[in-house]
Amino acid sequence: MKKIIALLLTIAFYNCSFGQYDQKARNAFISSNTDAAFDYWNISKPNLTFHSSFKPYLSSTFSEANDSTVPFKHYGFKNFFLSKTLNEKPEKRNWYNIQLHPILDAETGYDGLAQKLITDFVGGTHLKVNINNDFTFAGTIVGGKSILPFYMDTLLSNQKIMPTYGQAYGNNKSGYSFMDYTGYVSYSPNNNKIFNFQLGRDKHFIGDGYRSLLLSDNAPAYPFFKINTNIWRLQYNVWYTWMNDVTQANGIQKNFKNKFGVFHYLSYNITKELNIGLFENIIFKGTDTNQTRSFEVNYLNPIIFFRPQEYSVGSPDNALIGLNVNYKLFNRLKLYGQLGLDEFFLKEIRARRGWWANKQAWQLGLKYINVGGIKGLSLQLEYNQVRPYTYSHGVIEQNYGHYGMPLAHPLGANFKEFLGFLSYRKNNWEVNWQTMYATVGKDSLNGKSNLGQNIYLSYTTRPYEYGHKTTQGIKTNILQSSIKLSYYLIPKMNMRLELGYIQRSEKNDLGYVLQNPFFYLGFKTSFWNNYRDF
Repeated sequence: MKKIIALLLTIAFYNCSFGQYDQKARNAFISSNTDAAFDYWNISKPNLTFHSSFKPYLSSTFSEANDSTVPFKHYGFKNFFLSKTLNEKPEKRNWYNIQLHPILDAETGYDGLAQKLITDFVGGTHLKVNINNDFTFAGTIVGGKSILPFYMDTLLSNQKIMPTYGQAYGNNKSGYSFMDYTGYVSYSPNNNKIFNFQLGRDKHFIGDGYRSLLLSDNAPAYPFFKINTNIWRLQYNVWYTWMNDVTQANGIQKNFKNKFGVFHYLSYNITKELNIGLFENIIFKGTDTNQTRSFEVNYLNPIIFFRPQEYSVGSPDNALIGLNVNYKLFNRLKLYGQLGLDEFFLKEIRARRGWWANKQAWQLGLKYINVGGIKGLSLQLEYNQVRPYTYSHGVIEQNYGHYGMPLAHPLGANFKEFLGFLSYRKNNWEVNWQTMYATVGKDSLNGKSNLGQNIYLSYTTRPYEYGHKTTQGIKTNILQSSIKLSYYLIPKMNMRLELGYIQRSEKNDLGYVLQNPFFYLGFKTSFWNNYRDF
């Protein structure tokens, strides 16, 4: 470990900066470590061209971002750390920029419930190649081995699917082994800021909150083709995806079933302060008992609100529509919210009879930077609520999930959740406190009663038509709090030391009680979110 750290620190001094270039096809990382800087910049310096609710951010949309607006050290908006430019010319044509990031996450901790030491190790590399500002290739490959805290292992031991990474092998006694890769090829024709085309395997996130009820980065990565369009105050994203249902696969890849998704997201900056986003999605299976179904060509239609197109092919598939809104105040505060509609029958909603197909999700939240005039002090509060059976479908393969994980909220459906965050960053230091309290209505333990929490159960197995309410079933209360101290050794590389404590508490109506404390110390250079509160 000492040799690896010494090597990375030695490499770090080779830092070339090429501010004269204006890359337009590069994606920013989806990570809370980098998102904090984007929040500070966007809230304190709002503009009409940046759209904060769609991630990953494309570099052409944040070309106005200035590191000086952020009161702490961070991974730069225009980061050329550990990079080398070849074939430079005065006219800036036919030049090549290569950037390399070593990835090493090494963590050791103590599980107070299992009373044992646990370890987590992830290693790999990220390579980025930029050509003439308008072309970017990026690829990340990682592998590792993890021993999980007890509360996480109880959720993952059956399917052996690691959040973020996908399929895992082994067990928690010796450690789960895994390997994953992401990457994309991105092209902005003629070096413009209007159109961008991408082909790759990665994740997307819609929203301004910690959670998303429309599309999150909770599930593993998936192949995609995406078109990003920026005109005037509008940003429009269309992407086509290839996903997998692994419900009955037992970890055997040849048993995976294909499923496909088409996503549309239109974001409109009405003013510098007010943004509205409209979301639409169709999920459809690729195989059934009679045939292998290829990608539905009718869904290649790039125009938003193609629900009429779905009806034209017999409406066999799963549709989800949504709304995202954010409003910035006083250059310090952002209010945000989401509404997701899986089914919408106004007559039944007005009747208030608890019809099973009243499947909605909604979110309210706020972000407050420089609290009390203290630079670097941030507060975030968030509330999420999802009705039973939301994101599920009569055909399991067509639910709103991928690789055994929900595509939206990690708790699935049938819950209410409160989140609170308080963080302070100054120079290279960060202290972060987080708490989550959720009430979840779980299905019966024997699997015979589907009350709407598990999106991997068909809604055709519901026990009754009316009288459904949020958190019905086995009411389970989850309280998780954590505190983390981080020191960024090299902010431009996201290299950091972390010391943290997590306290997980659960209890339900059947008398089950869990108290799981967890301490950890880690050295990390990763650029993705690794959720531990699901």
